[in-house]
Amino acid sequence: MNNMKNIYSLLGISQKAGKVVSGETKTEWAVRRGKVNLVIIAADSSENTIKKFITLCQNYNVEYRVFGEKDKIGHSIGKNRRAVIAISDPNLTKVIIAKIDSKQFC
Repeated sequence: MNNMKNIYSLLGISQKAGKVVSGETKTEWAVRRGKVNLVIIAADSSENTIKKFITLCQNYNVEYRVFGEKDKIGHSIGKNRRAVIAISDPNLTKVIIAKIDSKQFC
């Protein structure tokens, strides 16, 4: 559980550093233009949203992870609920992916 908090903290740090794009429209725009390195799709998003962003990321060769809850993701970046956010910093991307993939929070 502690690692999950660390991931949300990293999202907050990313936001403060100006390295987060949030919301479906802005995230889709950023992926299509090669502006982001990682897309995080909230696990409690609709099936259509999850499929749409997985396909988009695969088509544009952008890393993605299905992780967390819309409320917590939004809260971690100081916003309302967010189904999708993207990270534009390669170093933050590596750290976030490593933490999510370690699955120590399960």
